Amino acid sequence: MEEQFILRVPPSVAERIERLMNESAASSSANPDEASLDLSFSEDGRNGTFMIGNESFPASLLDLPAVVESYKTYDDSVLIKTADIGQMIMVREENDPAPEGVEYKHGLTPPMRDARRRRFRREPDLNAELVNQVEKHLINIMHGVSVSILLVDQNASVIGGESGADRKKPPVARAAKEPNVQEPAANGEEAEPERSDSDESDS
Repeated sequence: MEEQFILRVPPSVAERIERLMNESAASSSANPDEASLDLSFSEDGRNGTFMIGNESFPASLLDLPAVVESYKTYDDSVLIKTADIGQMIMVREENDPAPEGVEYKHGLTPPMRDARRRRFRREPDLNAELVNQVEKHLINIMHGVSVSILLVDQNASVIGGESGADRKKPPVARAAKEPNVQEPAANGEEAEPERSDSDESDS
């Protein structure tokens, strides 16, 4: 795997770089100052200066919102992955404002515009104190130390000292038994009333 990055420059600088790359070695050696490219960074590693010829431009090292894969080919048929690109060097004009933060909020293509807000899931709003408490409980459980755990259900009611198997289920309402109802006999005949055991004994 290679180490690569994206170099983003203003349109005027891009034209000069393309012209220098297309020129022959003989013509470029005539003006070595025009063909020189240099990139240097300050101590923080995020801000620097990009120089082309005798002109300098401010540059910033930014993190991309998503990893970009790069490929190369030797026969225009088989693609070989060469690197995972996660950073971009943005060269800007002297009067352009510096980007905020260390992460670039847009991707490299129009569909990835404002990718962090439009396409990525938002970070959950977690309570740091609760997270630390749960982490301590897990470490204690792994070391065999008994801990008291409070379970919180979706309705934010606290249940103390009960596991999922110990919770009492709500009573199930049983249907009331319907009294014996005599069904009408077939062919319009009157149904004979049912006789109980006491009636048979009397007879």
